[in-house]
Amino acid sequence: MTTRVMLVSPSFDDALGAVRFPADESLTPDGLRRARAARPAAAALPADQALASPSARCQETAEALGLSAEPAPGAAGRAMGRWRGLALEDVLATEPAAVSAWLSDADSAPHGGETLAQFLGRVADWLAGLAAEGGRIVAVVEPDVVRACVVCALGAPPSSFWRVDVPPLTVTALSGRDGRWNARVAGELGGPAAPGTP
Repeated sequence: MTTRVMLVSPSFDDALGAVRFPADESLTPDGLRRARAARPAAAALPADQALASPSARCQETAEALGLSAEPAPGAAGRAMGRWRGLALEDVLATEPAAVSAWLSDADSAPHGGETLAQFLGRVADWLAGLAAEGGRIVAVVEPDVVRACVVCALGAPPSSFWRVDVPPLTVTALSGRDGRWNARVAGELGGPAAPGTP
């Protein structure tokens, strides 16, 4: 049985604009407006089930899109420990070696949170659980979860995690069967589709 997962990234929040490690911020008024405007496009996504990361921005995005999403703890964003809520620029200024290790070593967690390797493993387990259930799923998940899903789907090295860009309110489609996944970026939800996307 083929499992189809449509990953929707959350709309705009303050952490995104400030280039800050998320601390469970809510959507900005503009982010909420954009998510509500994308509601017709979300309604057109074929799904048997809707899920959302437990963060406020993902839950609020799912609600604004009109999805009755169940919380998906396995799709929580990466735990950032003591860096949670801090601006990347400030952490770079005070802990440049720690940031360098965090970006280059998948087993490093200078912030006291999850290593990249642990995070990728958790997301791979979450995907495996979805594959075991089968069906069509729409999931509003953290941008780093989308990145991790793409890395896992492609069997790419952990370093490729940093090379996947995930703008707000974009859809990334995964289809899987027998432990193998294919990935396709479908474009902005409610916006123009990526070339070659129906």
